[in-house]
Amino acid sequence: MFEEEIKIYEALRKDYQKKIITPMNKEEYAKYNEILFSTHSCAIEGNSFSVDDTRALKEKGLGMIPYGKTLFEAFEMLDHFNAYEYVVNNLAHPLDEAFLKEINRLVTLHTLPYLVKDAIPGEYTDTDMAAGDTVFGNHNELVAKVPALLQSTEKAINDDLHPVIVSARFHGFYEYLHPFRDGNGRTGRLISNYILLRAGHPLLIINNEYRTEYINSLKEIRKDNTDEFLIEFFFKMANERMKKEIQQKNSNSHNLSFIF
Repeated sequence: MFEEEIKIYEALRKDYQKKIITPMNKEEYAKYNEILFSTHSCAIEGNSFSVDDTRALKEKGLGMIPYGKTLFEAFEMLDHFNAYEYVVNNLAHPLDEAFLKEINRLVTLHTLPYLVKDAIPGEYTDTDMAAGDTVFGNHNELVAKVPALLQSTEKAINDDLHPVIVSARFHGFYEYLHPFRDGNGRTGRLISNYILLRAGHPLLIINNEYRTEYINSLKEIRKDNTDEFLIEFFFKMANERMKKEIQQKNSNSHNLSFIF
C-alpha cells in the first residue's frame, strides 16, 4: 500500500535535494524552513502573521511587531521558534514523554498562562478537552495512552516503514489523544517533522490554505477508522512543497528579461 505515493515522493526528494537543499547555504536553508514552517503551523491555529511578518519578527524580535498584529501572536510565534529550534537541535533524543513535554512547554510558554490561568506549559491536561466540533475522550484515559504511542512510534522510526507514513500515523493518533491544554496541533506537527528530520527527509509543511482538508483528514480517522486519508494528505503536502520550490527556482533562474 502507498507504493505509488512513495515512488513519486522519493523521485521528488532526490530532485529537491539536488536542486534546493545542496546548493543552498545550510544556515540559509535552516532559516527559510523555520520561518515558513512556523508561519503556516501557527496560522492553522489562527495566527495572522504572514511569511514576511514572521521573517521580520525572526530578524528583529519584539522591536518589529508588524502593524495590525497583536503581542499575543508575536509571543506565539517566538515560542514556536524556540520549540522548533529545540527539535532540530535534538534529533538524537528518543521520542519519549520528557521530549514531548518539553516541546509543548516551549510552544505554549508565554501564551498558555494568558489563556488558562491554572494551566502549566508542558504538563498534561487535567480536564476533558474539545476543539472545534470535536469532543475528545476521557482525558485520564487518553493521557494514559501517550507512553504507548511514543514507544510504538519510536519503534516504527527504527523499522522499515516509510518516514512519511510513520509521521502521518503518529500525527493522527496524537491529535486524538490531545493530551495538553493548548498547543496540541503545533506540538504534533513539530513531532511529525522530527520523525522526518531524523530520517534525513525535508520538512513537511501544511500550508494554511489546506487547513480544511487537513482537519477533515484527521476526522476520517474516527469517522471510518482509517488513517489512509491522512497518509495520502501528508504525501500530497510533501510533494506539493517540493514541486513548488523546484518550479519557483527554475522560473527565477531562467525567465528573467531586463527591459529599460
